[in-house]
Amino acid sequence: MSRPGTIIDVGQANGRPFVNVATGGFGTQVTVATPPELKRVMGGAAYFLTGLTHFNSIKPEHGRFSGPGFAWEGAFLVLAVGNGRQAGGGRKLCPDAMLDDGLLDVRILPHVPKEDVPEALRALLRDGLEGIRGHVVGANLPWLEIETEEQLQINLDGEPLQATRFRFEALPRRLPMRTPQGCPVVR
Repeated sequence: MSRPGTIIDVGQANGRPFVNVATGGFGTQVTVATPPELKRVMGGAAYFLTGLTHFNSIKPEHGRFSGPGFAWEGAFLVLAVGNGRQAGGGRKLCPDAMLDDGLLDVRILPHVPKEDVPEALRALLRDGLEGIRGHVVGANLPWLEIETEEQLQINLDGEPLQATRFRFEALPRRLPMRTPQGCPVVR
């Protein structure tokens, strides 16, 4: 049974809408590098395989992040800005996201020492950011600005966007949607 009349938020990055999750960093590099044919044959396991084959090319990004009451700067491996919780392969990258709270769940995995990367990557691919929660920087914000020195590729629900400056915003109550009773991502 569904609940009629749920109106969800829409995320926006540099004026482009997204409903679920915007990602950047290593996870985005893996998503872009995973061939569509491999995704069709292997499903979510295709991302894991591509991640393993690109393991030696992991290069952290560097960024300055700011939002209401939030500031962080440094090298990072993974960025997720979620209106929803899950990204490619069904991984929960933004575990505290709600589709109708007017906020974006921001998760940043800072660069980890080289010797810790294999275990962090395994935990990330297996359990999403939940698997490495102790290392993750996070906040729930109505907007977030990011500046990078080099072009950063962001995937907005799978659609690419490149820039050195991003402004993410939660646009409250923009899209009517039917949701099941007890849906865990709406209030």
